[in-house]
Amino acid sequence: MQHSNTVTIIGGGLAGSECALSLAQRGIPVRLFEKKKLDKNEVQKLDGYAELVCSNSFKSLKEDSAAGELKAELKLLGSSLLPLIYEAQVPAGGALAVDRKIFSQKVSEALIKHPLIELIDAEVKEVSREAYTIVACGPLVSETLAQDIQNLTGAEHMAFYDAAAPIVETETLNMDILFAESRYQKDGSADYLNAPMNKEEYERFYTELMAGERVILKDFEQKELFNACQPIEEVARTGHDSIRFGALKPVGLTDPRTGKRPWAVVQLRKENIEASAYNLVGFQTNLKFGEQKRIFRMIPGLEHAEFSRYGVMHRNTFINSPQVLSKSFALKEDPKIRFAGQITGTEGYTEAIASGLFAALNTYANIKGFDELCLPKTTVLGALFDYATDKDTKDYQPMHVNFGLMPALEFKIRNKKERYAAYVKRAQSDLEGLIESRTELFDV
Repeated sequence: MQHSNTVTIIGGGLAGSECALSLAQRGIPVRLFEKKKLDKNEVQKLDGYAELVCSNSFKSLKEDSAAGELKAELKLLGSSLLPLIYEAQVPAGGALAVDRKIFSQKVSEALIKHPLIELIDAEVKEVSREAYTIVACGPLVSETLAQDIQNLTGAEHMAFYDAAAPIVETETLNMDILFAESRYQKDGSADYLNAPMNKEEYERFYTELMAGERVILKDFEQKELFNACQPIEEVARTGHDSIRFGALKPVGLTDPRTGKRPWAVVQLRKENIEASAYNLVGFQTNLKFGEQKRIFRMIPGLEHAEFSRYGVMHRNTFINSPQVLSKSFALKEDPKIRFAGQITGTEGYTEAIASGLFAALNTYANIKGFDELCLPKTTVLGALFDYATDKDTKDYQPMHVNFGLMPALEFKIRNKKERYAAYVKRAQSDLEGLIESRTELFDV
């Protein structure tokens, strides 16, 4: 018989998995619904939970970056998924990347073995209005559930189109041309493969990229491409050297064949621990598959590359969070219902985990009769969540954590590195103070 405080979680992605584990750790029974074993969407490949469908990177580990600080805050808050990320880690220079299959397996095992988590392979078509429910269905929500969420929120859905990069098989790459090196090699690591281009090679590649045949999008789709995941051909259209100063920037790299910095460099990042596959960093694309094969094989070292996955575009849906959610991510019209993950507009893998943890902590607080948790705006998470629930926001768009969302420092610091370090120091101090004051939530 279902316990009256059992929490229903819709979606077994990053947010839903974190939410389930965090609640169960606090003694709250969970029913986690995931439909992918019955009906995968266009980008899902694995049967397990917490599948990464775009990049395999959780972004920077640098302590003085917003992405690095986000991981530090997740650790302080007691994230259940963060340790599993490190267990599945593959070398990626200054970034935190994982073997997708191993990571999904580890999360799935943790969910399966927990006695308070019931895993249900079924599609949820309607959000329950009677029980504690967390909607973490992700940005590729089914049309039926999306319609119910639209009815539930009373707000018009917004949608944008996200892009995934292609993956190539390692044994088909030309290692006589590619060289292993991490940018600047500050720690002596060489976690990336680099495909160097001279000026003439870059010019030919750019010309063909611009002329490549793309999957045709409708007008409303073109307007709603999310800036942070723009297809490389769309970025290239903004200027002849735009990708050479972006995804193809050669700074900090030296071609061992010439002893000089290349004109442009395409970086490839390990897709798994065995390094049997690599993804093209920054090469999200909407080119047709045949065009991807033709144009990307123009990259030096990829002349005979075999693609284990081509780049794809897929539809992402998110709600107008500032208008419909409270500061604790609860539905204003029905506080028993919470949202978590990318459907809230908190964009990014690590951000999805964080929002799942935040939803779990506040649902736990509601069940136990505690005050809801509000994170300091001086933390990267608090600043992001405040942005996502600011009722004065007029044109809400998906957002990653970034220092630009945070309140100004008490004293102006001109040096960017020193300024970011000050943001981090303030954030961790404030978060540690909050955690110490809320032992009922964190001493579990």
